[in-house]
Amino acid sequence: MMKIIITAHARKRLQDLRQDQINESDIRVAARSIPGYIPTATRFRGFMASTGRPFDMVVKDVLAGRLVITIIGK
Repeated sequence: MMKIIITAHARKRLQDLRQDQINESDIRVAARSIPGYIPTATRFRGFMASTGRPFDMVVKDVLAGRLVITIIGK
């Protein structure tokens, strides 16, 4: 299973009102659902938190695993 790394920036963004009701487990599930290899930072759209809150995220694959750079709540 691929290791998901959530940056400090993304964790900080989860505290903002716009990302309210999105938690780390939602991010991990969403990041694992993206197939293939992501060599450059790419925005992926249309994820749904367990609370029903839609969000996008910017992800890149690095040697250590899949790096979640930021979260964008809708």
